[in-house]
Amino acid sequence: MASVARTRVTAKILGRLRLASQGLLGEGFAGVPEAVRRMTAMQAQDLQAALWAVGLRVPGAALSDVRAALDAGTVVRSWPMRGTLHLLAPEDLRWILNITTARLVQGMSSRHRQLEITGSDVDVCRKVALDLVSGGRGVSGGRDVSGVQGATRGELFAAFDAAGQPPTGQRGIHLLGLLCQSASLVPGPLDRNQQKFVAFDDWISSSRDLGREEGIAELLLRYLRSHGPATVRDFAWWSSIPLTEVRAALPAVSGELVELEFGGTSYWLSPETAALLDDVVPGQRTVLALPGFDEFVLGYTDRSLVLPPEHAQKIVPGGNGVFKKAIVAGGEVVGTWARHGTGRSASFVPVPFDDSKPLGPATLAGFTRSASRYERFLAS
Repeated sequence: MASVARTRVTAKILGRLRLASQGLLGEGFAGVPEAVRRMTAMQAQDLQAALWAVGLRVPGAALSDVRAALDAGTVVRSWPMRGTLHLLAPEDLRWILNITTARLVQGMSSRHRQLEITGSDVDVCRKVALDLVSGGRGVSGGRDVSGVQGATRGELFAAFDAAGQPPTGQRGIHLLGLLCQSASLVPGPLDRNQQKFVAFDDWISSSRDLGREEGIAELLLRYLRSHGPATVRDFAWWSSIPLTEVRAALPAVSGELVELEFGGTSYWLSPETAALLDDVVPGQRTVLALPGFDEFVLGYTDRSLVLPPEHAQKIVPGGNGVFKKAIVAGGEVVGTWARHGTGRSASFVPVPFDDSKPLGPATLAGFTRSASRYERFLAS
């Protein structure tokens, strides 16, 4: 049976515990691949935001370090869940796809019918794509990947079109997504601010092999360790795995976690993070300039612990799925921010949620330090 924490906590303390779980306090993670592996999966539809999300969690990391990890294949980016891009460790991608792809494709079936995409169409595009990107057998993990050829999205779309598979009207991107979700292709090395697509088996030479039940339990454990305190409903939303299967998996991993009750809800977290409750939980004065789509804000179906519901629309205007950059102070989202200009002329503008309550001097100074760190990250 899981140990149960009895300490009285507040929403802000839970927020600071999440900062700790996510490597946003103290020493963070040891390196770029380690940060992504420990986070399990990090939303990455906005590539530039994702690069900073990793950089924030690795003290001293440079933009070039994160880009190099993508170029070397020690970090990969694909569509493992929720139909959106994430960063993952290469050895984790295949087994996660094995769990999530069937349900995701089923959920997109009506859209695929609208786009006139059939199984035969996907087979044609798979052959065309693999013929285009095939090259010497390359391997990842920081080893020689020079023999792996790749193709840009535009080159793949042109090849699809030549094979009688028009990519217009979002048809192309859905075909690419299906090829990645079936582990035929994977985004590989960077081509400026885009990625070339490569053959999955050429780029990822080693994958873990987990069955569905074992895989769901593994994914649940790693999510709760990296995102906790969090609920099983948070994980079910995050992973798109049915809640019934999530609940069935919980007993297999609950002994490795701590259960914390707050507001009549059970939250789960790692013992290491829960141990912070034995003393003053750190992070009370921590101020961060988070990128848009950061897991600290996005990675939960219920964000009310860290984002006051009355201000949620200011982070996701109109509920359109586009997350703005967030200022976090002491474990709570207190506003948004923007960067104007480039280089020495760049300025960082904080926008507190309440115009009548500007950021205090300490919070403003903390924001300036975090924004300056971001500027150094971009320049390195």
